[in-house]
Amino acid sequence: QPGSQPTAKTDGHAAPAQPAAAMRRGGAGAPADLGSVLGHPTPNLRDLYALGRKLGQGQFGTTYLCTELATGADYACKSISKRKLITKEDIDDVRREIQIMHHLSGHPNVVAIKGAYEDQLYVHIVMELCAGGELFDRIIQRGHYSERKAAELTRIIVGVVEACHSLGVMHRDLKPENFLLANKDDDLSLKAIDFGLSVFFKPGQIFTDVVGSPYYVAPEVLCKKYGPEADVWTAGVILYILLSGVPPFWAETQQGIFDAVLKGVIDFDSEPWPVISDSAKDLITRMLNPRPAERLTAHEVLCHPWIRDQGVAPDRPLDTAVLSRIKQFSAMNKLKKMALRVIAESLSEEEIAGLKEMFQTMDADNSGAITYDELKEGLRKYGSTLKDTEIRDLMDAADVDNSGTIDYIEFIAATLHLNKLEREEHLVAAFSYFDKDGSGYITVDELQQACQEHNMPDAFLDDVIKEADQDNRLDHYFRDLNAL
Repeated sequence: QPGSQPTAKTDGHAAPAQPAAAMRRGGAGAPADLGSVLGHPTPNLRDLYALGRKLGQGQFGTTYLCTELATGADYACKSISKRKLITKEDIDDVRREIQIMHHLSGHPNVVAIKGAYEDQLYVHIVMELCAGGELFDRIIQRGHYSERKAAELTRIIVGVVEACHSLGVMHRDLKPENFLLANKDDDLSLKAIDFGLSVFFKPGQIFTDVVGSPYYVAPEVLCKKYGPEADVWTAGVILYILLSGVPPFWAETQQGIFDAVLKGVIDFDSEPWPVISDSAKDLITRMLNPRPAERLTAHEVLCHPWIRDQGVAPDRPLDTAVLSRIKQFSAMNKLKKMALRVIAESLSEEEIAGLKEMFQTMDADNSGAITYDELKEGLRKYGSTLKDTEIRDLMDAADVDNSGTIDYIEFIAATLHLNKLEREEHLVAAFSYFDKDGSGYITVDELQQACQEHNMPDAFLDDVIKEADQDNRLDHYFRDLNAL
């Protein structure tokens, strides 16, 4: 089954455009004259909050548990490294994200912002803590799952879209990972958490920058002429996944996914669709209409008979295969990252000699890591004609650990394609590395051993094990690794 894809933003000019592997924000140390990001002085975060354990790490920052000193109340704190904010546009992105969170505050299904703070190194956004975990994880834990439950979840997700649109905000990056549950008890306590790609819009305004995640991106976004209707398409993709466990448009390559999106052929023949209600399929078809002007609005979706409270969505359990596919869909992206690192670390000196020399040439100060400025200058020396925005995309794509620089292994992993090093023999070797006993599948014990050898955090292993098959096997055969 396909895994989730990275969020993307690019300013490319080809049509249909392809989202890059990472967002626009990115780079090396912040220039000394960058000044304030928020544009006004703020209290010191550490005078008000005590930072605790790391909750997660995204492309632009790290989220920590934090406790308000005055009340003892727990919150989440997203800390964005100012080293990643290279241009005025990057700074405007952060400001806009904070403005939009304030603009949407008070909606029961939008994470509440508590405040924003800034120091010399970071911008901190303190927000409501969502302790209930990810949407897919909750579905998997509960076991019992029906069309009615999917309708309830979709009603909440589309309700957020309707609220955004009514307030002149286009989300642009809806996906299951961007919805967390506020607590462990209420299955409907969904909260939208990420507004990093969201923008304000005016009626009739046309957007051209290509953003989003490949499985969820609307066709008009790829063609660089879109408006808020694209959010409804994305919600339709989420609904399809909630009912089947797989995205409606997928392939083994990113380009293949885009081609499928542009063709717009929806599969209602494969399992479990023959037993899914006609009303559900009607709603999906209307949400995934390739013509934005004919697509349902968010309000019209909420009025559809299948989605209305006490509507026609059946309560009978869906096939357990749907839950199994949701598990695999959720776990694959985590496994991809580790597989790529294993390949990068297992290549011979001869195979990567050219890449090693390239790294050392770019690492002008011999620090062992490449900064944005070093990458830009190094690419220029190699005759690259990449624009600054494309170099920032490359920087973010390679900077897996979100440090603001590219270390040696990150550089090798990111440039494998330059030497065609993703040849089949390397994929076989990587699979064999995990599959210690040569059985043809990877067990949890084998994955645990690989994690320890590569100093992967326990949280990574926990995430994958949590979504592994119940017989303690990760049945991702070589053909699935080859598709990575």
